[in-house]
Amino acid sequence: MPIPALTSPVLDPQVVSVLDRLHAERRRPTAGGPRRGGGSADPHDYADIGFSIRPEQGDLIYLLCRATGATRVVEFATSIGVSTIYFAAAVRDNGGGTVIGSEIVPEKAATARRNLADAGLEDVVDLRLGDARETLRDLGGPVDFALIDGWPVGSGPTLARQVMEIVAPQLRVGALVVNDNAEPDYLEYVRDPAMGFRSLSLPLKGSTELSVKVG
Repeated sequence: MPIPALTSPVLDPQVVSVLDRLHAERRRPTAGGPRRGGGSADPHDYADIGFSIRPEQGDLIYLLCRATGATRVVEFATSIGVSTIYFAAAVRDNGGGTVIGSEIVPEKAATARRNLADAGLEDVVDLRLGDARETLRDLGGPVDFALIDGWPVGSGPTLARQVMEIVAPQLRVGALVVNDNAEPDYLEYVRDPAMGFRSLSLPLKGSTELSVKVG
């Protein structure tokens, strides 16, 4: 018997259609974006560009959410909703729950809401507009899974580190955390056993950090 072709673990045709469209539309800023030393560092200047996870990262978080039965998820940052769709599909397939997202750019938040509606997933998402260092201070109870992305800052702790320090106390023991950009001070935090995490670097999109809260 031939081995079936490898496909996404997300099976809902409506969800898959939206994800395929968003991945096909992916584009980068002409100047390379703030992480590559070109262009503005103001996120509002990229209102029409989604900085999103890759399909393999989305498939991974979908499977991890399904494996752990996650029903309460938080992400920073939502952007145009790609990661949100993977999370929301998993939470719905787990029987229901809430995905809490945070996005500081109003135009991107509006785009994310449209994409979630197109995927039929808007009912399980609580999308909070504003600075994640404020909008994610109260998640309303223990969280099962978190995605910590980030944005370059001029100096001091990265946003990924700052948001992680806010979210970490709200994670239940056994919760999983994925980080997209491997910021050095973020890695310093999750790889320090005293912080209560065990962590592993995965060879996805350069480097994707997967951590579990153990205490």
